Amino acid sequence: MNWKLILVGLTILLCLGVGLPWKPTNDNPLRLTILHTNDVHAHYDSFSSGGGEEVGGIARIATLAGNIRGEADHVVLFDAGDQFQGSLYFHVGGADAVAAVMNATGYDGMAIGNHEFDSGPAELARLIDRAEFPVLSANTTALAEPTLAGKVAPFDVFLVDGETIAVFGLTTETTSSASSPGPNVTFSPAIRSAAAIVGHLERQGIDKIIALTHLGYEQDLQLAKSVSGIDVIVGGHSHTSLGGGPGAAGPYPTMVKSSTGEPVAVVTAGEWGQVLGRLDVTFDARGIVRDAKGSVIPVTASISPHPGVAAVLAGYQDDIAALMETAVGRVSVDLDGERAAVRSRETNLGNLICDAMLWKTTSLGAQVALQNGGGIRASVPAGDITMGQVLEILPFGNEITVLSVTGAQLRAALENGVSQVAEGGGRFPQVAGVRFAFDPQAAPGARVTAVDVWSLDAMSYQPLAAEETVVVATNTFLAEGGDGYAAFAAGTRRYDTGWLLSDTLAEYLAATSPASPEVEGRIQAPEAP
Repeated sequence: MNWKLILVGLTILLCLGVGLPWKPTNDNPLRLTILHTNDVHAHYDSFSSGGGEEVGGIARIATLAGNIRGEADHVVLFDAGDQFQGSLYFHVGGADAVAAVMNATGYDGMAIGNHEFDSGPAELARLIDRAEFPVLSANTTALAEPTLAGKVAPFDVFLVDGETIAVFGLTTETTSSASSPGPNVTFSPAIRSAAAIVGHLERQGIDKIIALTHLGYEQDLQLAKSVSGIDVIVGGHSHTSLGGGPGAAGPYPTMVKSSTGEPVAVVTAGEWGQVLGRLDVTFDARGIVRDAKGSVIPVTASISPHPGVAAVLAGYQDDIAALMETAVGRVSVDLDGERAAVRSRETNLGNLICDAMLWKTTSLGAQVALQNGGGIRASVPAGDITMGQVLEILPFGNEITVLSVTGAQLRAALENGVSQVAEGGGRFPQVAGVRFAFDPQAAPGARVTAVDVWSLDAMSYQPLAAEETVVVATNTFLAEGGDGYAAFAAGTRRYDTGWLLSDTLAEYLAATSPASPEVEGRIQAPEAP
């Protein structure tokens, strides 16, 4: 079914308060298949996972979605936000590339994520203008923003067997500080906005309502409990995995009781298009979820890419190749990324990377940055640095995560970082905003002998207190406990920024060129005899 031919007209009727020209008369159960992605971050090509297996790829998602559309009667494909940022496709094509890819894939709707504002409201407006599907947020107000005024729809509706189903969007309220919406765009509290829009839809006789949210899994659970009338929540923002596999936060779907006791199905689908969520939901005649089941479908190399989507991607390859050869900055000294160096001692390249992380996340309150030496894979001679060289230095596609830890947890993280220095372990920490001393010959748990954190108030390093709270910027791998960083996995107030570490380094080089990073005593260890 081509939903797009009827969406706009129905929405206009509802927004005008005219109401539907009919009331549903079908007493039979209504079945709907919801396919969904979130936090794709323009990762449109397949890539190697931690175990080396090739995963992801938007052309494969398009094939999967097409196959499911061929076998099920009523299928929609939604995205829960953050298509912007994260790969060279967005660098070279911006909103035009995102719209072209999503149109070819056949999306039926999208929530606005915080990263849709990273290039300012005008770039989001370009996406909305070019998208062949609604781009939604019920708690984003942009009437005072000339480039975006009148373009952000709060909800949309579509028909299935003569029944009306509504879908509305929500955007995280942290967007004002975590992205670049400008002073003319505001974000209302999500739960309050949801209650208002659900009430409006129910007064129009609509009793089947889907929320596309970019709030995070925990906030989705709270939304489900707080606002009666929502049947399904398709979420994003926290990059959460569901379904019972390693690292899964809960079952797929997660069933929650609303404030009036009605079932709500909450789903989300990890990140970067590694899986496609499929929820098969059955509504009874009253619009209540009678049954909801499904799973996340791995997007693997066994799935053939969709030719049409592959052709769209191919159109950007020349521009991407040119970008790889483009100088992003200049350094006046050789950058030391040698394996033995970054895994055992402070290096000027490690300092440069961590300085870039801290520079990017200062607005989020970050005080300390930490990068594992094993994630640094190349040295670079003095002179111009191309984007290709940046990706040789940082090839793993890691994003930056900001989280809060106690002083004791930060010290434990550093202890872990130096625990395998004799073996050349990749967990060795390169840092910014903190300096520490360690003795590799000391007993495990007592190797770190001193830790000081930079104080902006004192403009000097101050001893770390075990009970103080420290905001740390690190890469997503370490934030999830990778390389033994359990202290970071236990951190609080985690925020996955969606910013690629490689992009951040390139931006920092452009802003500070010519850069001259030095080894300056951030890491101190006894000299070898």
